[in-house]
Amino acid sequence: MKKTLPALIIILISALACSPSYYKKISAYQARETNSPYTDYSDLQLWAAHPHKKDPSDSVPKPFRNVWQDSAVDVFFIHPTTFTDPARTDELNANLTDDSLNIKTDYTSILYQASVFNGDCRVFAPRYRQAHIGMYKYQDTAKAWQAFDTAYSDIRAAFTYYLENYKGRPIIIASHSQGTQHAKRLLKEFFDGQTLGNRLVAAYLLGIPVDRNEFKNIPVCSDSIQTGCFVSWRTYRKDFEGPEYLAAETPKAVVNPLNWKADTSYAPKPLNKGAILYNFNKLIKAPNDAQIHKNILWVSRPKFPGASFYKSKNYHAGDYNLFYANVRQDVRRRIGLFWKN
Repeated sequence: MKKTLPALIIILISALACSPSYYKKISAYQARETNSPYTDYSDLQLWAAHPHKKDPSDSVPKPFRNVWQDSAVDVFFIHPTTFTDPARTDELNANLTDDSLNIKTDYTSILYQASVFNGDCRVFAPRYRQAHIGMYKYQDTAKAWQAFDTAYSDIRAAFTYYLENYKGRPIIIASHSQGTQHAKRLLKEFFDGQTLGNRLVAAYLLGIPVDRNEFKNIPVCSDSIQTGCFVSWRTYRKDFEGPEYLAAETPKAVVNPLNWKADTSYAPKPLNKGAILYNFNKLIKAPNDAQIHKNILWVSRPKFPGASFYKSKNYHAGDYNLFYANVRQDVRRRIGLFWKN
């Protein structure tokens, strides 16, 4: 991993934790004492989202509830780290039995990000011993890599369980932030040049840098009519060049989610079909434009009531949500093309 990553990751996905549902649920739970390595993924409690249980990924924003839904494809979603408590930086990995943290995950990333796929997919999202966000400050150390390896070992175990029990179905790999770090590794191990490559509809790898040539056999999606490819972006406010480390990065994969092109063509606001933010049932139409600039995605500052955390120039927390309707539409289109092929 390159030394340029930490500043990007420190922008917390917990900004979405302002939802009323989250506060209502979190108040009833406390962390348990034990840090169990138990990872038997036949236990539904070890899944933040699973088609055999009711969970926040099943939630459909009100504007989409009358739209026809299908579930002929599966999405394996790897959530970002929600283990961000600064008082627990001495802990390498999250506790799988930490009810408070699990609820935080469910009512932030699973509700606001994983749900984007439920129009056409069954959603699988494993709990895992996510590395504390503080590990990114020490990412080139043995301590940090131990934490990341522990996290990935859980994700790998969950995916292996999925393969053994849900055979032959097309699949989408989706992720954000730390989840994308692990998704890249999963794709290389199971899909890139492997037999599972034929089952890959697409991969949505958001929130951290992904090299243009990250994979040998999985290309960057160059338009909206490809399958077996991946998309990626990191969202910043227009005219902000980003932290200094961005200038030193090697070429990264960036796809514009408003026109699904990997070039620098400008996509105006009317192409944005709508954002879903902390008011889950309100679709905010045409909140921003988008254009690829070097290794990042530039957008105009979204304007809507209560957008306090979008005063930041880094829109990491909105990588999915600023383009919620567009991603939802893109998933349906690529699945349709996959079946035709």
